[in-house]
Amino acid sequence: MRESKPVTQYLDAAIGLLQRVRDEETENITAAGTLLADTVVAGGRLFAFGAGHSSLAAQDVVYRAGSLALMNLLAVPGAVGVDVMPATLGSALERVEGLAAAVLDSSPATAGDALVIISLSGRNALPVEMAMNARALGLKVIGVTSLAYATGPDAPKSRHVSGTYLRDHCDIVLDSKIEVGDAELRHDGVDAPFASASTVTTSALMQATLATCATSLADRGIQPPLLRSGNVDGGHDWNAKVFAEYRDRIFYQH
Repeated sequence: MRESKPVTQYLDAAIGLLQRVRDEETENITAAGTLLADTVVAGGRLFAFGAGHSSLAAQDVVYRAGSLALMNLLAVPGAVGVDVMPATLGSALERVEGLAAAVLDSSPATAGDALVIISLSGRNALPVEMAMNARALGLKVIGVTSLAYATGPDAPKSRHVSGTYLRDHCDIVLDSKIEVGDAELRHDGVDAPFASASTVTTSALMQATLATCATSLADRGIQPPLLRSGNVDGGHDWNAKVFAEYRDRIFYQH
């Protein structure tokens, strides 16, 4: 039998992870989507946070077609992506204690709101303290992380002084199923594992959660405030109406 190609190996690995998410996380996803819908009904605001590459899945649900207009990005300057120079500064900022409290205190987030915190490892000070401080302020917290980093045989130690992980400070946890190291493939002659998949499963978890939120709102007789693509006829007009109706809960418009 001919050896499978890397493209097949990677796609099979990604599909396998998505199947695990479907089979093992449906109940948690449903709970998370319902929590977001409850927040919308109660007049609360929605926020998403992620540092480094974990920010990609957070950014993916903010101001985009098919997503909830109410989802706002809670950004930490320098820790959002690799645009900061040097890129390693973002990783360093994730380990700074006290930064999360300063960010939350200067943000519009308040009691009654909901915050989704995305961190693959969940071990750094920034996501751990973001969850701790958010709950202390009265926010509901959904954590999207890999439980293997906190509970698996190869789990690295927490970098927070408490020794805890993101998963320890959330109302609901969604497990991305990614193994420690975030690399799905190995090959003879290649010294390091390669081909990351965390963005695939984490984005799927986020989209499934928002899909649950939208349908939950509809089932209660509430039209979910979804955005349409600006590249289809009527998209901009539709979005303008949503922005006008929910302007007090949309902060990327200010």
